[in-house]
Parts: sequence; structure tokens; C-alpha cells
Amino acid sequence: KSLPANWKPLFINANDLTNEGIVHTDKPFFSVQFHPEASGGPLDTAFLFDKFIGHVRKTSQPLVLQDGLSYQRKTYKKVLLVGSGGLSIGQAGEFDYSGSQCIKALKEEGIEVILINPNIATVQTSTEKNDATPGADRVYFLPIRPHVVMDIIHKEKPDGIIVSMGGQTALNVGVELWKTGQLQE
Repeated sequence: KSLPANWKPLFINANDLTNEGIVHTDKPFFSVQFHPEASGGPLDTAFLFDKFIGHVRKTSQPLVLQDGLSYQRKTYKKVLLVGSGGLSIGQAGEFDYSGSQCIKALKEEGIEVILINPNIATVQTSTEKNDATPGADRVYFLPIRPHVVMDIIHKEKPDGIIVSMGGQTALNVGVELWKTGQLQE
């Protein structure tokens, strides 16, 4: 709604509904707020370059995109965050920080956060809760191992699991649970 006249959204992020690109309705101007050359697939956004070349050559290049606001977003009420574990290379303080920020963001969205982290000396597991570090709703001080994570999943029944904020141990556990089919159950 804040775009000037003759401008409209070109890309809307399906995750958070933010505007990631704009296009002029009458002139050959468009812009994106991501790196199309680093697309997820080698040709995912190559059409943007084709459109640009078409504009330069004065060849009509229609651009039709799906309305980003029409995406169905899953609503999460409860999430299991696999924490940073012991402080060691590959899961040190930076993962404690990213996990703490993840908890904060989830809490701001009204999502219940269940945390597994065996390390009592982290910001993630702190019992001091405030606006800056709201803390998880429940913390399990247990080892980050596949069977332990699955026990918590069966007990808590979360809508989702986040392993990307906990360093290498959390990632390894997530990969193992996926490869063995346990997360698909």
C-alpha cells in the first residue's frame, strides 16, 4: 500500500508476505530484492534476465506471476527447537545466539516453543525471561540424540521441528531422523 502510483508488487515472500520486488505498470522498470543469479535451481529466476534483455531489445516480455498473497501458509502453534548443545566447535556461542533469536521470533508470533538443550549455561536455556530474551515455554535438559528427540516429539506433539539453529549436532540428528523415516511418521 506504500508504493507510488504506477508501481505494484512483483514478488511477495510466501513465508512472511514481505515485498521482494516491484514492477512499473507502464514503463520497463522492475526490481527484485534477492539475488536471482543465486537461485535455488539453476534456472529458477532466469526469466528475469530474459525479461531485462527483452526490454533492452524493445521486445515485449510479459511477466505473469502467481499472487504471493494467495499462498496457503501453515499455522504453527507449537514448535520443537533442537538447541545448541555443548559448547564446542560447530555448535558454539553463535548457535546459542541464533537459537535465542529463533525463540524470540517464534514467541513474537505467538508460537509455543519447546527446547531441547543439554547445556544449562546458554542464553537459550536461561530462566531469566524478559522482552529481549523471552525464553522457551519448556526446556528439556537432555542429550541431543535421535531417540531422545523422538521421545520429546511423541510427548509434546509439535507442529514442526527446527534443527537449523543448533549447530552440527542438531543438524545431524535431524538428518538421521529424516533418513530413517522417523520424522515422516
